[in-house]
Amino acid sequence: MTKLSVNINKIATIRNARGGASPSVVEAAINCQKFGADGITIHPRPDERHITNKDVFAIKPIITTEYNIEGYPSVDFIKMVIAVKPEQVTLVPDGPNVITSCAGWDTIKFQDYLKEIITEFKEYGIRTSIFVDPKLEIIEGAKLCGADRVELYTEEYATQYFEDKELAIAPYILAATKATELGIGINAGHDLSLGNLEYFANQVPNLDEVSIGHALISDSIYLGLENTIQMYKRLL
Repeated sequence: MTKLSVNINKIATIRNARGGASPSVVEAAINCQKFGADGITIHPRPDERHITNKDVFAIKPIITTEYNIEGYPSVDFIKMVIAVKPEQVTLVPDGPNVITSCAGWDTIKFQDYLKEIITEFKEYGIRTSIFVDPKLEIIEGAKLCGADRVELYTEEYATQYFEDKELAIAPYILAATKATELGIGINAGHDLSLGNLEYFANQVPNLDEVSIGHALISDSIYLGLENTIQMYKRLL
């Protein structure tokens, strides 16, 4: 079954809006795993506007599933990931002023750069994933970079889903098929929700993991965190 990694950035956003320590991201991570999540994802940013550097280290000891740290591979980010040693690191091309991820890596243009970083993470036994658009040449580039997995950027799928879901899913099926041929694992994330997840998971072959944050945390406000996680799990 495809694994569900819960992104808890929004928990930190709520905490930071008021200051103090409530709600606790550590407690949220503990409960998400207790309620059925297969992993915890965080995306720390240089300005610490949600997940802070302190959070990154505080969450690690309570992980009983898998820890996935996303981020732009700056020198400070690389040092932090190596110090924490999560099960997975996901490299995203976001600059410091980007509100949320809005594009995947050009794995052809930045091949040498990514290959050097991925090689360093692999020396520490950290699985590496690259955030990419669902394009065949980009998947091939990810293989040349040495990535263990790709994370398919799913905003375009989510945007087109209710208009023409077959058209929306088509490039993701092709991308996943190519990744499988090349021996690369397949993750996916961005704007996946209760409304569009099941079709995506059923159609995309060999989907290892989805990372969901904004929609899941938003749903949990109305439905409760445990119930929401179980609802997402059932769709997978």
